[in-house]
Amino acid sequence: MRKKILSRYAWLSIAAALATIGFKTSAYIYTNSVGILSDALESFVNLAAAILALWMIKVSERPPDADHEFGHNKAEYFSSAAEGILILLAAVWIVIAAVRRLITPAELGNLEFGVIISLIATAINLVVGIVLIRAGKQHQSIVLEADGNHLLTDVWTTIGILTALMLVWVTGWTAADPIAAIVVSIGIGYTGYKLVRKSVLGLMDTAIDSDDLERVQSVLNGYAESHGVDFHAVRTRRSGPKKFIYFHLLVPDEWTVKKGHDLSHEIEEEILAGISDAAVFIHLEPLHDPASQEDLELFG
Repeated sequence: MRKKILSRYAWLSIAAALATIGFKTSAYIYTNSVGILSDALESFVNLAAAILALWMIKVSERPPDADHEFGHNKAEYFSSAAEGILILLAAVWIVIAAVRRLITPAELGNLEFGVIISLIATAINLVVGIVLIRAGKQHQSIVLEADGNHLLTDVWTTIGILTALMLVWVTGWTAADPIAAIVVSIGIGYTGYKLVRKSVLGLMDTAIDSDDLERVQSVLNGYAESHGVDFHAVRTRRSGPKKFIYFHLLVPDEWTVKKGHDLSHEIEEEILAGISDAAVFIHLEPLHDPASQEDLELFG
């Protein structure tokens, strides 16, 4: 079910990219603006990223198998990283094109028409970007969130470029066009950097977010006070939308295995009630055994 939902949003992103490519390419043909050309180039990046996102969503939703016993969730991080790299390459290309235009100025034309067409493309990106970000947060998909943020970045890119074109239109200062493109490329490059960084952190098993970690600690502290047990070696990690929680549960030495197991199950259920898409792994140990204090760095 999740794969079908995410795939629909990915197809929406692809459709938006195709539409904006058409609008922005037309605007460039009419205006000869290097700023609009850079904007059109970013839409091609959007299309490539959306297609890659659709593929990675299908891969990430595959069930666990013999070679991938924890599933394929991390595939989403590869898509996000690839999108970030594409954005960085687009930023470099924009700078090169803008510098060339500064060195060899060119006349611009039909600015009114180019602005109108670009505004239509911007409206499409704004609406779809907001939809994708909301869907990404709701379904905990870094792919959709990255795609949505990219589209919103594209919106600000277009606004900056159109502002420069209005300046050219009013003053005739054609250098404003390539200068705006260079400024925009810096913002685009920073967005690409953030996407790559977030993906790398995910691939390196970054801990779950602070709110979820506080929920885990609150549950553990509550049981420690009410049942006379203790906890240590609490470890967490993320894999796409999935969250993995590990810890050692130290129970009184005289408890039976069944009593310890029953409490473990109760604690697990309470944690899962507050944290979605999580798996809890609990290692049971005797509270007063010295050996229990020697493996704090081990996962349960």
